Amino acid sequence: MQQQKGSGSEVEVTWEDQLNINKFGRLNNRFHELEDEIKIAKENNESLEDASNELILSDEDIVRFQIGEIFAHMPREQVESKLEIMKQNSSKELEKLEEEKESVLAQMAHLKKVLYGKFKDSINLEED
Repeated sequence: MQQQKGSGSEVEVTWEDQLNINKFGRLNNRFHELEDEIKIAKENNESLEDASNELILSDEDIVRFQIGEIFAHMPREQVESKLEIMKQNSSKELEKLEEEKESVLAQMAHLKKVLYGKFKDSINLEED
């Protein structure tokens, strides 16, 4: 397989090059998935924080706590501890997603360097 360079000369696309191009595409897709997952995780963190703040303002001993699609009446202390655990888990998940995003970005930057180094302006890895 031959790849045209901007200057008109040909650069051979090796199997390794094709693997790198495919890997870059998969990483780019994962990057966009991670951005969506991070957005959802941040919204979840905000919702849990809002719920925790509302609970602080409440003077009820028994509060309604949503489990799935139903509400259960639970003691305030139990809801507070459940919310704390949920906030910790949500924060850990967000942190994990952000770390994975950084890893994906680093791998993409490395592949860009390799591919642009070989193909120069005859390959476009940037999004418009």
